[in-house]
Amino acid sequence: MRLSDKLRSIGLAIILTWGWKRAVLALTAGALSSLAMAPFNAWPVLFLTFSIAVWLIDGSAAGRWRGLPAAALSGFWFGLGYFVPGLYWIGYAFFVDADTFAWLTPFAVLGLPAYLALFTAFGFALARLIWPRDASRVLALAVSLTVSEWLRGHLLSGFPWNAFGYALTEPLALAQTASLIGLWGMTFLAVAIFASPAVLIDGGSRGRKPWRAPVAAVLVLAAMLAFGVVRLAQQPTRMVDGVKLRIMQPDLQQDAKFNYSAKAAVMQKYLTLSDRASGPHATGVKDATILIWPESAFPFFLTKEADAMAQIADLLPKGTVLITGSVRAPDLPPGVRVTRAYNSIYVIDHDGSVLAVYDKLHLVPFGEYLPFQDLMEKLGFVQLTKVQGGYIPGTIRRPLDIPNAPRALPVICYEAIFPGNVVSRDDRPGWIVNVTNDGWFGISTGPYQHLQQARLRTIEEGLPMVRAANTGISAIIDPVGRIVAQLGLGIEGVLDAGLPAAIAPTIYARVGNIPAAVIVITALAFVLRRRFVRRKP
Repeated sequence: MRLSDKLRSIGLAIILTWGWKRAVLALTAGALSSLAMAPFNAWPVLFLTFSIAVWLIDGSAAGRWRGLPAAALSGFWFGLGYFVPGLYWIGYAFFVDADTFAWLTPFAVLGLPAYLALFTAFGFALARLIWPRDASRVLALAVSLTVSEWLRGHLLSGFPWNAFGYALTEPLALAQTASLIGLWGMTFLAVAIFASPAVLIDGGSRGRKPWRAPVAAVLVLAAMLAFGVVRLAQQPTRMVDGVKLRIMQPDLQQDAKFNYSAKAAVMQKYLTLSDRASGPHATGVKDATILIWPESAFPFFLTKEADAMAQIADLLPKGTVLITGSVRAPDLPPGVRVTRAYNSIYVIDHDGSVLAVYDKLHLVPFGEYLPFQDLMEKLGFVQLTKVQGGYIPGTIRRPLDIPNAPRALPVICYEAIFPGNVVSRDDRPGWIVNVTNDGWFGISTGPYQHLQQARLRTIEEGLPMVRAANTGISAIIDPVGRIVAQLGLGIEGVLDAGLPAAIAPTIYARVGNIPAAVIVITALAFVLRRRFVRRKP
């Protein structure tokens, strides 16, 4: 039997599958798809799994109501299979305080993926609604899943983690296309490219040439690769004169980090580690002009602890500033008890004075606040950080003025996963400083995925990023996504390097998601024409 005949036989078998076998098939295809994300980056598996998605939607036509419920159900199982192994690491956070939160682990590990799978279900159903009978159905799936992924990234505060477009970010040359079309354009291309082999089962009847779709997909991949190679060659890493960075990664256990009784030990560790010599001729923090500590670095309000501020002033030589994460108490009248706080970044000068502050805008649901906070607290629920009333969101993100360095755009933790919502087009900074605390998620795939997504922001915007994590993965990334230096997951240490210089604003930085929207709308118009306009025999 020829290869094409075997493929047709497999495709038809999947199309005709029904009942629990169909659910298991969709679940398995989704689970295999998660291997396309970091740290595995095994994106060729999507040629198989997205083809299965096309055949499942083909087969749903046998169901009632034009196959919409059957397609949606297949999409739900596909999404559940994709998100459970991709987000299993969220369960680690519930064991930081196991006595309080461990019982919630199954709800987090299965509940969040089930919610996210509803978007995949919507994408499959929308695809079924506009489904043509020819090879253009690959574009129908690409349009529909791009829309559903965009919605997933925006509705109810949004959570675009592991969007399908990240499959095309390794090798680095492929990721350069994001400088043109951003994550959502990459998502469209990923689905269209990887689903293309599905049409090979169509055969050559009625003048069809099913081979054209996968050939076109290969050509697009080749064009992306060629563009990326040229762009990387034209944009070597250049450093900002006179700026020397030192990132301190303490690898602190999460339960110790938020224990006030550990205040002295935590502070001493930070001070000692920050001043550690990193080479035979190094002199510790004196070598740096900017020292960076991670998110929520202290189990106390930093600026309310005079001894801690004095220790920082003693650590920093003249001409060196500290950028650090810290919880920040709101300004209250004297004697009023502090019950809520900001998750903030401070810029502190060598004399202990605070030069600038940024308060996190995009808070983490269930981690930093509860939806329907008052009601949930009355029912006895608390968020992981146990701040009564939840953290207070900031009001604006603006670049921070850093002495003797370009202005830095502050980004805290998962704020870095939101494309187009990081850099203002009207107030462009010189670099992005991303402080994070991935210690919540242990030694897992989560921190690798977080780094992958943060790195794509640098490519989209043409800005370097300096990333300081409590534990893995701290990194310095140039404006085309090269990792100049990094400290791996679970490693305690310091990272010394220069600051990469920004490049000219990319097309994406100038016009945002307009190119991606044009691609999706054009593809949708083509699909609708193939779906609803009758052709002459």
